[in-house]
Amino acid sequence: MEIIAGLGAGFLEVFQPMNMFVMVIGLVLGMLVAVLPGLTLVMGVVLALPFTYSMGLLPSIILLTAMYVSGTYGGAFTSILFRIPGEPIDVPLLWDGYAMARKGRPAKALGWTLCAALGGGLISATVMVFLSHPVAKFALTLSSPEYFAILIFGMASVVSLGGGSISNAFISLFLGLLIATVGVDSIYGTERFAFGVPFLQDGIEYLLVMVGAYGLGEVFQRLEKGFRGEEKLMGADQEIVTEFPTASEIGQLKGTFFRSSILGIIVGIIPGAGATIASFVAYGAESQYGKRRKEMGSGIAEGIVAPQTAATSSVGGALIPLLTMGIPGSGATAIILGAFLLHGVQPGPQIFVSSGPMVYAIFASLFVSIIGMCILGYFAIKPLVKVLDMPEPVVSAFVVMFCFIGAFAARNNLSDLYVITAFGILGYLFDKFKFPIAPLVLGSILGPLAESSFMTMMVSENNDWTVLIARPVSATVMVLAVIALVYPIHRQLRERRATRANKP
Repeated sequence: MEIIAGLGAGFLEVFQPMNMFVMVIGLVLGMLVAVLPGLTLVMGVVLALPFTYSMGLLPSIILLTAMYVSGTYGGAFTSILFRIPGEPIDVPLLWDGYAMARKGRPAKALGWTLCAALGGGLISATVMVFLSHPVAKFALTLSSPEYFAILIFGMASVVSLGGGSISNAFISLFLGLLIATVGVDSIYGTERFAFGVPFLQDGIEYLLVMVGAYGLGEVFQRLEKGFRGEEKLMGADQEIVTEFPTASEIGQLKGTFFRSSILGIIVGIIPGAGATIASFVAYGAESQYGKRRKEMGSGIAEGIVAPQTAATSSVGGALIPLLTMGIPGSGATAIILGAFLLHGVQPGPQIFVSSGPMVYAIFASLFVSIIGMCILGYFAIKPLVKVLDMPEPVVSAFVVMFCFIGAFAARNNLSDLYVITAFGILGYLFDKFKFPIAPLVLGSILGPLAESSFMTMMVSENNDWTVLIARPVSATVMVLAVIALVYPIHRQLRERRATRANKP
């Protein structure tokens, strides 16, 4: 009853005019930042932080949290409609979301995304309210070995998405990891693979790899076909409507909703993991263990629901260790932690005693933000789907423009425009020669995180790598990673034997 009473008082506080105003501003800004490639969610939250200096603590946290929630969903628009992931979070979403849009059902794909964001968000918010204390205490026992094991599991899961060739998927992943090593080593300060080129010393941003390979690569493919390879998605006389899934369709995917929500919450709780890893892991799990795993990537609802549900549910998971232990669960929550400290409040176990009403107001704001995000997304679907009525060359020109704007905005460096063009060509070649792009992008995103956690583990454990199998949690996750690698190989070999046996 104490929790319900505290949550009720929190809702009353959230519905104060000032708090509602900053929440709406946060939802709109988060969605805009996520839609524009190159401006990451974390970057958007960082840019908003200075504007909270003159605000009270609660409005500041509501603003940043609303941006965080909305940012996990906003990139769905560009991913599904244009194959440009606004965030690394949205990379798994486009594999089936874009495929469904190309089949003439962009509004249905966005409807599934909206339902997934709503379901995953509400489930994680509920878990955050009722299980914050015990779950945060468990997360406190995890350290760099567990985090490294989870990263390995995430990469192993996506390697299985290589389609017809797992070896091509490995090549793609290792190339992504190689790209991630370019620049100056963060541990020893050693220059690697920069070859004396100044801008390479700062490393290659994963945004350039992601936006170039997916966005420009897609335009190059269409250019080769003379923009005649595929029909228009929406006819001029076709009414644009929002297609929400029916109750029976949602019921058929209840297992996907449940699995992905739990995965998102668990990964969100792990310090430093965040929504990106959650979406990749959830998609990988669905592609291996889902009922329609063989159809993943062809434009089915499971491929949309799994990553989006996990990404949104990771928000509540990441806020649990932040509020109860003062440990940020993601990059965005690290900025929110900074907002707490700027206002003289240290999150931790004592915050429920010293600032209980404020904590429950933050809990309530998450519920309201999720619902507000979905309302905003509902009204944004129709005009965005209408954009697809434009001639394909015009749409492609806008795609190129936004790709270059996003690439330049990342570091204000003209050299990045050449880099993104190179990765656009690489993405085109990958698609032409049947190499999956997803492991390439995943390696460039997770490579630095995996290296950092591995080096931290080796330094803290006196170069004893066996700690990975000595600690129960990390050992369990590593076993799951091995299974994630071996199982698809075994399944592929079994299918080949069955095919040979059936040949006359």
